[in-house]
Amino acid sequence: MEYVSPIDERVRDPEPLAARTKGIEGKTVALLDISKNRSAEFLDRLDHHLRSVGATTRRFRKPAFSRPASGDLIEAVARCDLAVEALAD
Repeated sequence: MEYVSPIDERVRDPEPLAARTKGIEGKTVALLDISKNRSAEFLDRLDHHLRSVGATTRRFRKPAFSRPASGDLIEAVARCDLAVEALAD
């Protein structure tokens, strides 16, 4: 029997942080629901707040939280200026 470690020991170079935006007024914010309990409720409240301060929102939803997002979904979210992902219940 061969033991295979589940730990990825490869080392990646650090990625630089994305530049911070000066504000969200006039920006398009992607709100991604990953299909966990109450994530839609959280995003509803955030959506209302973002719109009240001048942002435009676009809603997206993964069909199942346990599966990776499709390439089309990733591309759609990437076309927005900012993104928020509702991760947990």
